[in-house]
Amino acid sequence: MIDNILSKIKKFLKDEWKFLIVLLITFILCTYPVDYYIITGGGVISATDRVKVEGAKKKKGSFSLTYVSELKGTLSTYLLSYIIPSYERESISEYTYNDNESTEDIDFRNEIMLKNANNNAIFVAYTNAKKEIKEKNNGLYVYYISEKADTDLKIGDKILEIDGNKINKFGDLKEYINNLENSSEVSIQIERKNKEYTKTAKIYEEKGEKYIGVSLINDISYEVSPKVDIKFKKSEGGPSGGFMMALEIYSQLINKDITKGKKIAGTGTIDEEGNIGEIDGIKYKLKGAVKNKCTVFIAPTGDNYKEAVKEKEKHGYKIKIIEAKNFKQVLKELNNID
Repeated sequence: MIDNILSKIKKFLKDEWKFLIVLLITFILCTYPVDYYIITGGGVISATDRVKVEGAKKKKGSFSLTYVSELKGTLSTYLLSYIIPSYERESISEYTYNDNESTEDIDFRNEIMLKNANNNAIFVAYTNAKKEIKEKNNGLYVYYISEKADTDLKIGDKILEIDGNKINKFGDLKEYINNLENSSEVSIQIERKNKEYTKTAKIYEEKGEKYIGVSLINDISYEVSPKVDIKFKKSEGGPSGGFMMALEIYSQLINKDITKGKKIAGTGTIDEEGNIGEIDGIKYKLKGAVKNKCTVFIAPTGDNYKEAVKEKEKHGYKIKIIEAKNFKQVLKELNNID
């Protein structure tokens, strides 16, 4: 029985070896990675489903985050982008700050930016709703490394100490290195993948300022009352949903349907002052909102808003667009929608 099966397999391989080689080469070529992301469109994610404030009541309307759908580029998706009109190519260099960065660096930055955006959203929502909130500092992380840096630090490293001095915020680093000599070397205690290491960096001077060539970001979270639970998938990242998350959290905190029963989508970063910042891919996000039958779209002021209005007029979209400058201004705008 087994001999018979093996004999048939050998015969098949002997007869079809050319076809199998072509098939293997085709598979390798089609899955071979290229330095591009392929943009395939946009869509919406319900912020209402992602946020749960303790004691909040359900509302008729909803807030939705908008996103851009993208694929990591392979030879096959890259070639398809020349055939399928809705596919667009974005060079990986558009996502990196310099040629030394990897896709892992991009992933870390997107992850920490998402956490930062959600925490800013919590801060803005709770302070505007006048609810209890207390800050908790979870650490300081390397966010970017300049090509001018002379260091063995990596993006994602958690900074613990510099020359034995505890560092809690970026200002602590700047204050310390400003008192050191140019070209001197500092010893940096870090945490990387749950292990502690000692790394180094050389100080250099530029336009009267001293640097070690790294940017740091604080991972700030908050203890709040009532409690809030925010859920995101591991594959999701970036700061562009921060503003819509703030609206959803605030709406649940005050137990009022500020959507007035409407399906509202939008985008934009948010800082602790409630200011709304621009994002990429606004036309895809607007298209995703229209496709999902949202009746209102909120776009950050500036080029984002102008592009959204232009796309609406170009395609004849039947959707109201609100220009977003800051959190309180948008609350007033929502209060006036019909």
